[in-house]
Amino acid sequence: MYTDNNLTIRPIKKEDLPRLWELFYKEEKPEWKKWDAPYFPHHTKSYETFLSEQEKWIASENYWVIEVAKNIRGTVSYYWEHQPSCWIEIGIVLNEAESWGKGIGTRALKLWINHLFNQLPLVRIGLTTWSGNERMIRVAEKLGMQMEARIRKVRYYNGVYYDSIRMGMLREEWEQQHYSET
Repeated sequence: MYTDNNLTIRPIKKEDLPRLWELFYKEEKPEWKKWDAPYFPHHTKSYETFLSEQEKWIASENYWVIEVAKNIRGTVSYYWEHQPSCWIEIGIVLNEAESWGKGIGTRALKLWINHLFNQLPLVRIGLTTWSGNERMIRVAEKLGMQMEARIRKVRYYNGVYYDSIRMGMLREEWEQQHYSET
């Protein structure tokens, strides 16, 4: 568990499942999906189906909840792009619009990156988004990530082609930035 004032990131517990289902799978067309890879389909799930997959969520190393004032607002995550070379990509979802534009994502990802660099033998952390998600790009830049690749016009959404954006940060860049703040 990591905390920054009233914001906490922590592993998922069984009692979090009703709230996570509500945030991720209850609605057919949730607002957050317009920003989180909207070119991939979103499907609702019944609560029973979601519970049958609970081992993916509970105490997972790569999915944690974001709490603000003890209310779950979303998740931070990572996946292995290539585990033998310790290459991971991170992500964040803040499911409710009232959580957007308040610095919550920046604070949560800062805690998550710090946790990952402290717990895993990583040289680099990456983040992939699309050019339509300007808020995500700004968050990555605020955290010191650099644009590493722009794959032009590969994401098609609502009749428009967007770029895939790959950003990243090296451990030494994080440590230099992080330790200079204290």
